[in-house]
Amino acid sequence: MKPRNMKSILLIGSVLAMANGCNRGANPSASTTEGGFQVSGQLTNAPAGTKVYLAELTETQFAPRDTATVDAQGKFTLQGTAAEPGLYQVKVNDANQVLLALESKSRVQLSGDATKLTENYTVKGSKDSEVWQQLNRSMLRAKQQMAGVEQRYGVQAAAGRTDSTELLKNKYFAVQAANTAEIKQLVRQNPKSVVSAFVVGNLLNPDDQFAFADSMATEFKKTMPESRFTKALVARLDPLRATARGQVAPEISLAAPDGKPVALSSLRGKYVLIDFWASWCGPCRQENPNVVKAYKRFKDKGFEIYSVSFDQDRGKWLKAIQSDGLIWTHVSDLKGWESAAGQTYGVKSIPLSILLDPQGRIIDKNLRGEALEAKLASVLK
Repeated sequence: MKPRNMKSILLIGSVLAMANGCNRGANPSASTTEGGFQVSGQLTNAPAGTKVYLAELTETQFAPRDTATVDAQGKFTLQGTAAEPGLYQVKVNDANQVLLALESKSRVQLSGDATKLTENYTVKGSKDSEVWQQLNRSMLRAKQQMAGVEQRYGVQAAAGRTDSTELLKNKYFAVQAANTAEIKQLVRQNPKSVVSAFVVGNLLNPDDQFAFADSMATEFKKTMPESRFTKALVARLDPLRATARGQVAPEISLAAPDGKPVALSSLRGKYVLIDFWASWCGPCRQENPNVVKAYKRFKDKGFEIYSVSFDQDRGKWLKAIQSDGLIWTHVSDLKGWESAAGQTYGVKSIPLSILLDPQGRIIDKNLRGEALEAKLASVLK
């Protein structure tokens, strides 16, 4: 049982884990200059001499900014300067870290248990940091609920109780949906927060939540137009605009295995699944049996697949097609992530699927496994 159309619960860990290995070295403690920020900390279960690290979230990783040492009373101070409001990680170790929103002149008080900091901390002096704490608690709560449901699902599945597993699956997805709704509500309530802009662009999936993300981007451009998080969100949404649900899918025309170009538009008149994948992509290969199953079931009812490979090695591409039994239309320019089709569709990860109606309009995205078969059954009655 896998999450669908939902990244926030998974990314809460990966966002913080981006810093692993990036801030091992100790930076000289940044001196507090006029207009700088300061984080005053108080930790329990942190022996004197424990190191605490401060790192700033940049475009791709956490960059080290300061290091402090906990004293005998569990106190420490981290300092720095911020050219603009940003997000910073305070880390004791990989398992115990929190995210704070800091800007010039911020004076933040952070307290918690050093052995369970992520789940149990308190922050004062920064409204944006408090917003993140609310989001953090919401996502952790949902993650715990889902873990419990998943454990029960495993027990029922092992016992062959299909009715129970179906109920548990629905409950699992209901927890996801409720968490997404809670996150969106917090974002709406805080349109001036850099945390909100970061969350929309990174913890929610802008592709699946395009209408919401687009409306919030419009708001962020009014409230904080110069924020790098606003700019990043706008840049991410622009290529998605052409591939939003209801739009006619942009044309693709790439070479098939025989070297002859095949245009996506040549399949008009059928429901078409554009399938972005690659032979080296493990999740893609794991999903292929589900796609094969759906194709065999619906290929005689007006369904076709147009697979776009992000391979660079022609031999490996062709071998994967044969090995996995992918008996439909395949194209590639063998440019990997620089694929022309990938650039046009703003593909950031694979597998990625897009379902078109007979007129070439996008009607759904990221359909996998049972969800793909269910959607096809509903449109190909």
